[in-house]
Amino acid sequence: MVHAHVETEGRTELREIQEKRLRETVERAYENVPFYRERLEEAGVEPGDIESIDDITKLPMTTKEDFRDEYPDGLFAVDDEEVSRIHASSGTTGKPKIVSYTDDDLSVWSEVVARSLKAGGVNPGDTVQNAYGYGLFTGGLGLHYGVEELGATVIPIGGGGTQRQVELMTDLESDALSCTPSYALYLAETAEEMGYDPKELPISTIIFGAEPCTEPMREEIEERLDVNGIDIYGLSEIIGPGVSNECHEAQDGLHIWEDHFYPEVVDPRTGEPVDEGEEGELVLTTLTKEALPVLRYRTGDLTTLNYDECECGRTMVRMDNVTGRADDLLIVRGVNLYPSEIEHVVLDIDGVAPHYRIDLHKEGTLDVMELTIEKDEAFDSDDEDLRKEIMTRLENVLQFTPDDLELVEPGGIARTEVGKVQRVYDHRE
Repeated sequence: MVHAHVETEGRTELREIQEKRLRETVERAYENVPFYRERLEEAGVEPGDIESIDDITKLPMTTKEDFRDEYPDGLFAVDDEEVSRIHASSGTTGKPKIVSYTDDDLSVWSEVVARSLKAGGVNPGDTVQNAYGYGLFTGGLGLHYGVEELGATVIPIGGGGTQRQVELMTDLESDALSCTPSYALYLAETAEEMGYDPKELPISTIIFGAEPCTEPMREEIEERLDVNGIDIYGLSEIIGPGVSNECHEAQDGLHIWEDHFYPEVVDPRTGEPVDEGEEGELVLTTLTKEALPVLRYRTGDLTTLNYDECECGRTMVRMDNVTGRADDLLIVRGVNLYPSEIEHVVLDIDGVAPHYRIDLHKEGTLDVMELTIEKDEAFDSDDEDLRKEIMTRLENVLQFTPDDLELVEPGGIARTEVGKVQRVYDHRE
């Protein structure tokens, strides 16, 4: 059962909704955001030139650098008195990206998160323990209001305090947990240390996001905690969590709520559209945002789009799990690699725990990669045999091996209790 009728709307009817809303969004951006008016005029485009969804390629693209250049509110389309809430990105690589919401924007946000939760198997009346961080980060409050919109009960515990998380989860019989995938595994480890069997915890669903999650990592989460691991996707610049979500029936890609967010996939080098089903960079256009309309935002996330009707009955396009980020590309000794590719190869090997780190150094003119991998608790074989298997698999699959591979004991890699996990440490200048 779906949360909203539009989730199963015919493609023709959905396109009509998109075209009407796209025209309104372009008009709003042109009339109210000097940045977009200037960009559109530079491109020789007026709002009246956008007649169908096919005309979206006429519009200029927006980048994260544009958000930072227009800091703090240069992309806002409403006056201050119409802004009901402000969030921001972490700002770890420079100025944070400031985003804003009107009352109607907040209603849309709650609605799409409620859809996402329902698609993921959460039902009205369930209890959802929300372990995303509250505050400027969009994850905590985004999930919070979506749970309430669905008619479920929310436990607003936020990030960290893992022992307390386990105790409350048990005492209140939480049905679902929302958190990052790395934190789900950390919670399982903590539960074991406290004397609990993670599989006996009451949760049956984990809605995880904010970090890429490979299939081996999902399988580890589902196995360790005996749950359905459901991927939710979003980003602050577009709205926050709730742009797309897996359905629990198929778990075969994330349904993008296309009546609010129009997706494209482009070649990350040229910005040109790729053929249907081909991998590229996800580009999103908001169709209903009032405070912050965004035209053709380059997310940096690499994925594919699948327009086939899903077995769950939803007709909205599915994006594949994000395989990496265009700006996360590592170039080591002339070889192009994404951390997620290394993760996918390594975590599929028996004896390896879902924890690793990559350290990059410079020795003279050469790039050097050090790979540290944590052994699984059940591993009882020879370290050298495991090391050889890892190196052989990396060479066979990626045609690349690290300069140094270190195996560490269980718990040897630092855990992240709050926020996103860091996998890559680039010590090069």
